Amino acid sequence: MQIHSTAWLLTIAVTLTVIAADLVIIGRRPHEPSMREASSWVLLYIALAVLFGSGVWVVSGAGYAGEFFAGWLTEYSLSVDNLFVFVVIMSRFAVPRQYQQTVLLIGIILALVLRGLFIALGAAAISAFSWVFYLFGAFLVWTAITLARHGEDDERDYQENVLVRRLRRVLPSTREYHGVRLWVRANGRRLVTPMLIVMVAIGTTDVLFALDSIPAIYGLTKEPYLVFTANAFALMGLRQLYFLIGGLLRRLVYLSYGLALVLGFIGVKLILEALHSNELPFINGGEPVPWAPEVPIWLSLTVIFGTVLLTAVISLLKTRRDVRRAANRTTRSPAQ
Repeated sequence: MQIHSTAWLLTIAVTLTVIAADLVIIGRRPHEPSMREASSWVLLYIALAVLFGSGVWVVSGAGYAGEFFAGWLTEYSLSVDNLFVFVVIMSRFAVPRQYQQTVLLIGIILALVLRGLFIALGAAAISAFSWVFYLFGAFLVWTAITLARHGEDDERDYQENVLVRRLRRVLPSTREYHGVRLWVRANGRRLVTPMLIVMVAIGTTDVLFALDSIPAIYGLTKEPYLVFTANAFALMGLRQLYFLIGGLLRRLVYLSYGLALVLGFIGVKLILEALHSNELPFINGGEPVPWAPEVPIWLSLTVIFGTVLLTAVISLLKTRRDVRRAANRTTRSPAQ
């Protein structure tokens, strides 16, 4: 897939335009979006992603389009799991609901920039060292096992990272929010507000999530352009998705297990691809392993979509059953 520099510049320009429009809209009227507003924006971003993938199909063929859709679905699914931690961060910092859009948008901008650097580093490593797929694959399998053992998310799982703790110690800050302002002057001193710290917390936390999502998407496509656009589409709809499914997150009790299966599948796929193009001298004498199969993109797309869908359905059925059982116990209680 040959991507001209013009396509890169155009893609970055469009992304920056969308971000700038978001900043203007939110800056003029900070508010908590209604369900209708949030759902409209989420559907718009999904439609744009589907339209982009269709364009890739027309220009470069079904193979690359399938890689984009598989990567986008994987990143979007991982982003849904990440939203739970965002909810915890918002709660820990007591961010007013009307300012949470601004926090998420700035955090997403930071994440997009830092993920861009990760993508560039990953592309350079892959082009220079084919054996890096062994590392990516092993890391994803280890992450999948850890995620499967971990199970459901818990508020106690979130720990402030080093940068956030350092900011708290070094920068004098106010206790209260001052709208969406990042710093204020008080008693002749310049103080940062909690808004700055929570933005850094959101942005840097997302980078930690990228440690498994970037290797995962490189297991589905080797094209940096598709990796970047899949991440961009997943992140750009994340702010509205936060408000749309905030209450639904706690009902997706099996999401971690589903994502563990997806990451494990991609990890095994990466290891098989590494064996298929093996150059390590201590594996098969430095020659490709003939029995290592290639996993077609249609199978990857089917496994990812099917796993996420099945996980969501089973989770919702379980929570509905639990609610009914709790209601039945309440009605049978002697206190009634």
